Amino acid sequence: MNILVILGHPDPDSFIHAIASTVCETSLNNGHRVVFHDLYTEMFDPLLTKAEIPEQGLVPENIQHHCEQLRSSDGIVIVHPNWWGQPPAILKGWVDRVIRPGIAYRFEDGDTGDGVPIGLLKAKAALVLNTSNTPDERELSAFGDPLESLWKRCIFELCGVHIFHRRMFNVIVTSTHDQRQTWLNETRRLVMQLFPKKS
Repeated sequence: MNILVILGHPDPDSFIHAIASTVCETSLNNGHRVVFHDLYTEMFDPLLTKAEIPEQGLVPENIQHHCEQLRSSDGIVIVHPNWWGQPPAILKGWVDRVIRPGIAYRFEDGDTGDGVPIGLLKAKAALVLNTSNTPDERELSAFGDPLESLWKRCIFELCGVHIFHRRMFNVIVTSTHDQRQTWLNETRRLVMQLFPKKS
C-alpha cells in the first residue's frame, strides 16, 4: 500500500512529531511505501492563488506533485494539533491547494458546482491523529468537536474515503512520559488496524 502521511506542526520536538514518526515507522514495518510531508520543514506555501481555483487551473509543479501523491495513495494519515478547533493554517492551505477538483472530487456533467461532489480518491481508509490541551468533556460540550466534522464529513466522505478513524490525544500539557508511551502504542495499533501488514 501507498501511505501518505501529512504532518502540520512547527516544533520538531513536539509530541505530535513523535506520533507522526510512529505512524511512518509502523507503516514501513508493515511493508508499505510511505510518502511523508512535514509541511513546516518543507516550508509549504499555504496560499491558494486565483489561477489554481478552476479544475483546469494553472497549478504549480510542486502542488501537482502533492496532488499525484494524494491520488495514488491507498491510505492517508493526517497528524496535527487542535488549534482553535482547526488545523494549523499551513495544513488548511494544503487542503485548499491539494484536495482539489479533478483530483479528490468532481461534479456531474452539467452541475454548476452547487450539487454534491463525487469522490475520486482511491484511498481505502483515512486516519487523523490530533493533540489537544482540552479535555474530551469540554471539547464536546463547549465546542462540539469541530475537527470530527471537518475531516470526516466535509473532506474525506465527500472525497470518497469512507473508512475513517480519528483519535484526539489529550491533555498533552500535563501528560507524563508513561502516558505518552501508551498513546504511541495506541497509534501503532491504529495504524496496524487500518493498514494491516503486507502479506
